[in-house]
Amino acid sequence: MAGSSHGHGHTPAAWTGSIIIFIGFCVSGAYMVMDNPLGFWGGLAIVALGGVIGAIMSAMGLGQPKAKPLKMVQSATTATTATAAPKATREPVAAES
Repeated sequence: MAGSSHGHGHTPAAWTGSIIIFIGFCVSGAYMVMDNPLGFWGGLAIVALGGVIGAIMSAMGLGQPKAKPLKMVQSATTATTATAAPKATREPVAAES
């Protein structure tokens, strides 16, 4: 997989959405076994609700922060030559608390 998965899914929005979706799948599966179509569709509605709640929480700032754009830096050796392109770097990642 390209890139780092540092912090992937470790947010309140991700956990809340995933737990609600899991509960919805359990409800839907139980009602499917009990041969109750209304309960089955109710469980799938809970699944959809979990996705919506996770997206709302992410929009409120409780999700993964957006990636910062690359900064272009030019080293002293490439500054003298006109053909060399600047090097793209990222800021160092701060330690999680």
